[in-house]
Amino acid sequence: MVKEFKDFLLRGSLLDLAVAVVIGAAFTAVVNALVKDLLTPLIAAIVGKPDFAGLTFTINHSQFAYGSFLNAVLSFVLVAAAIFFFVIKPVNHVMRRLGRTPEEDPVRECPECLSKVPVAATRCAYCTTELTPAV
Repeated sequence: MVKEFKDFLLRGSLLDLAVAVVIGAAFTAVVNALVKDLLTPLIAAIVGKPDFAGLTFTINHSQFAYGSFLNAVLSFVLVAAAIFFFVIKPVNHVMRRLGRTPEEDPVRECPECLSKVPVAATRCAYCTTELTPAV
């Protein structure tokens, strides 16, 4: 049983997952710092207000704190933009320059539901129509 447990712990996928979680946590801290320390003050310099948490309105003695929601939406958009422009775009550019862009598998349309299915498929994954093998 101990050998089995050791084999489980040393399995490649488990170690890869552990490394991915640690790297993901570190990367999260970097992205959050970028957004909090650089992008949010930039937005505050343009808009003039760094924190919207105090924004509220009242209807029939019920107070709606929509400012916190605006902060969350703005933070999400800034994190997404930071990841896209500072990670995804540069990595895609480097991968293209190295000639390592993944090729897409060839697809064809299902004649019944018009969904995209692999050329080698003999049955549509969406409507289960039998397909003739592609030439």
